Amino acid sequence: MKKEPLLYVIIGLLAGIVLTGFFATYAVNNNQPGMMNMMGISSNRMMSGDMDRNFIEQMIPHHESAIAMAKLAQQKSAHAEVKTLADNVITSQTGEINKMKQWYKDWYGTDVPAVTTTNMWGGSMMNSQASTDSLSAATDFDKAFLSQMIDHHQMAVMMANMLDIATNRPEMKKLASDIISAQTKEINDMESWQQQWGYDSSSGNMMNTMGH
Repeated sequence: MKKEPLLYVIIGLLAGIVLTGFFATYAVNNNQPGMMNMMGISSNRMMSGDMDRNFIEQMIPHHESAIAMAKLAQQKSAHAEVKTLADNVITSQTGEINKMKQWYKDWYGTDVPAVTTTNMWGGSMMNSQASTDSLSAATDFDKAFLSQMIDHHQMAVMMANMLDIATNRPEMKKLASDIISAQTKEINDMESWQQQWGYDSSSGNMMNTMGH
């Protein structure tokens, strides 16, 4: 029995949890009760706060999970294109993590907390040892990697678009733009490789699962 389909379902569910948490934070911060009601979220269950702060707390563990996946790809991928993508993910997202950590220190006078309500959602997505172990053990590593990384990038683009709407800081606007631009291109590249290499992309990718 193949394990990959079950893994994709789990990842899809976790993606929904992360996005619900992020959009809920946006709804609270921007006084959007309709959005909260649509998601079944009560404002008294959430702490209103700085959207930039919440984004950084979520995006850092999200980036860290992508880097962990990319390091696996450096070791296990059979395709030069995927290895090059992995190198780029590690370089660009490590740089973005360092920027976000410095901004957080400058703006809030403290280091990014290791665990918060928000980044527990983000960190649960593929950052667990179980998820990386499942990817490492996949029958076809590149097929599993592309599907998971496309989902991961699509979530980052969604979060960055929301940040772009909500933030007033030029640094965060630029970060959102960089994430959207770089990761949209990488999504397009990965989807092209799925087609070239004969991988069925209809069941694994988050946007397909959500009806995009």
